[in-house]
Amino acid sequence: MKILIIGSGGREHALAWSIFDSPLCDELIIAPGNPGIAQLGRCEAVSAEDTAALVALAKNEAADLVIVGPEVPLVNGLADDLIAANIPVFGPHAAAARLEGSKAFARDFCDRHNIPQPKWQNFTKAEAATAFAAKLNGYCVIKADGLAAGKGVVVCSNLKEAEQAIIELLGGRFGLASQEILVEERITGPELSAFALMDGKSVLWLASAQDYKRAFDGDAGPNTGGMGAVSPSPHETDVLRDQIMSTIITPVAKGMAAEGCPYNGVLYAGLMLTEGGPKVIEFNCRFGDPEAQVVLPRLKSDFLSAALTVVEGGLENFDLRWIDQTAVTVVMAADGYPGSYQKGQPIHGADQLETAAGGLIFHAGTASADDGQLISAGGRVLAVTALGNDRQLARSEAYAAVKTVFWPDAMFRTDIAAD
Repeated sequence: MKILIIGSGGREHALAWSIFDSPLCDELIIAPGNPGIAQLGRCEAVSAEDTAALVALAKNEAADLVIVGPEVPLVNGLADDLIAANIPVFGPHAAAARLEGSKAFARDFCDRHNIPQPKWQNFTKAEAATAFAAKLNGYCVIKADGLAAGKGVVVCSNLKEAEQAIIELLGGRFGLASQEILVEERITGPELSAFALMDGKSVLWLASAQDYKRAFDGDAGPNTGGMGAVSPSPHETDVLRDQIMSTIITPVAKGMAAEGCPYNGVLYAGLMLTEGGPKVIEFNCRFGDPEAQVVLPRLKSDFLSAALTVVEGGLENFDLRWIDQTAVTVVMAADGYPGSYQKGQPIHGADQLETAAGGLIFHAGTASADDGQLISAGGRVLAVTALGNDRQLARSEAYAAVKTVFWPDAMFRTDIAAD
């Protein structure tokens, strides 16, 4: 089979790595890809957000399956256009991708289908938003309604912080994404990322992970796209997994189907494990990044077979096997991320997928200079992953692998998977 993967980050590198060795994969194409992904397949310089060009590429290549990594093309309807061109695609229609594309839609959906979540309201005016925040004593979360690359969330501890966040977001901090905002009750408890496969009718539990969103050690600093992850989540149990499936994942699948937009692909539910049970923080319509970098290395089954089953139907008869180990990934970022940062820094020690210390290096924001030197080209530059028989061993191996990579302004958290 000829497989086309859409995207250029660490998530797409992990997908390419997972699919590369599949006995079903004869040829792997990635658009646009990155220098790390180029070791596994042929990269085509087509933007992940150029829907027309991607459909044309899939047609010209006669792709047997397109796997869409990022959320923006899914929200913009890439899956719809591919299906209209009779090209199979792993990823939800735009109508289903609204679960990520609009936080207000997702909250309304959860209300309609009795899916547990915090109290919330959406606003376009600062005065009304501030009044609702005051009812929550300023202990709340302010969110941009639209896509903001994982950074459109401000966690507030008092009304002054909430007022400032409301003014900044409605004032255009995230452009069109924050023309409308949500003010939500701030719930407490451990976080858990739950992943499931859906084929429009059936659902299959995939995996859990714990993501580390804040930029600095001790969960300090601004929110980022993710500075590291561990899988499975230290909080996952059989009882909790069944509870998440029965109260959240299965109702999402049934609700989307009932509303005429059945969900096909992977669903990522960001959850808070409160005293009253798991509640939805957010939905994503694709694999997380960097969660994909810890979930996929643990998968013993052929992911391409799973993806094809999602596309063709029949998940109720499919099963997944896993390596009985924990995976930890540490994101190496450019100093200053998620704010301003430098690009073009020479990177040493990341030329090969596998490190001398036994880790895996997934490229997120890299490029090749004219002389072939690997350089930094984004905020999150690399994700370094390792497996171990328990969390602490995996963590030790991951940080040992991190030490083999260097560039002048590299930064990373030192406490990933420590708790």
